[in-house]
Amino acid sequence: MNNKIKKNVTSFLLLVAFTAAGLFFAENTIKRIMANNSNHSEIMAKSGLKQSIKLLFIGDMMFDRYIRQVQEKKGGDFIFIGVKKLLSDSDLTIGNLEGPITNNPSRSVDTELSSKDNLVFTFDPKFTQILAGENIKLVNIGNNHIYNFGESGLEKTRKYLDDSGIKFFGDPEDESTRMILDNIKGTNIAFINFNQFVSSGEQKTLADIKKAKNAKVDLIIVYAHWGTEFAAEPSDKMKNLAHEFVDSGADLIIGSHPHVVQSKEEYKDKTIYYSLGNFVFDQYFDPDTQKGLAVLVKIDSESRMQFEEVYVKMKNNGQTIQE
Repeated sequence: MNNKIKKNVTSFLLLVAFTAAGLFFAENTIKRIMANNSNHSEIMAKSGLKQSIKLLFIGDMMFDRYIRQVQEKKGGDFIFIGVKKLLSDSDLTIGNLEGPITNNPSRSVDTELSSKDNLVFTFDPKFTQILAGENIKLVNIGNNHIYNFGESGLEKTRKYLDDSGIKFFGDPEDESTRMILDNIKGTNIAFINFNQFVSSGEQKTLADIKKAKNAKVDLIIVYAHWGTEFAAEPSDKMKNLAHEFVDSGADLIIGSHPHVVQSKEEYKDKTIYYSLGNFVFDQYFDPDTQKGLAVLVKIDSESRMQFEEVYVKMKNNGQTIQE
């Protein structure tokens, strides 16, 4: 073997050795970073890499009247024990908080269905810890009951949710919390409320969709509080609004307020769930109000969505169970 060949062989072997050493060092560095940081998802998000995620959407949650009494006697775990696995098997659970959280005494406990106070809700601050413990860490507050204890009730709601680490959107007063932009394992999602019970609700939602598009998020999800209570199907007005939101840029629409499960629709390759019905509620007077729909949305690294539907039932002992 002449000197030139020997020199080339030596250079090649050195290159292989250095490459192997570099790969070994890089691999072990990554392993050390993973081992020293328990929040792998945060690292992935900061690096810009996307992972598959699961979001769970649930319907109306009301924690006053009979539900408050159940919690006081049996604890919050009793209410959710039948859906604990369902709630925990997602990266984030999102639902509608049907009223304010305050330290005011209840006005609705033990009232008659026909009385005015029967529809005035306030939730014990203990429920924030219960929700956080059940992985319900994002709630919509844009609904017709959030003002049941006035502006002070709304202010207290913000405080108690913040203190418990629960994010919220749909604020009827504060534009900065009317929608929320969240990064979940590298996927940027805008959660936007439509509340038919506030002035210029449609225009506010369209404005928020536009802001989200300008922020170049991966997905825009509208959680709407709309429609007619106990109506089996969405109205033409709801459908027109849903189509308008999709035309403006919404990727998914989730509805609440009718207290019964309504139909879904595919419009321009986007999914619309007009009403998920109840999730925690004491409306035991009709089988339809005792039935709710939970929607598990699986989102891949390309922001494509797959849907899994799970029906739940509200038992008259205060529990919600998976059917």
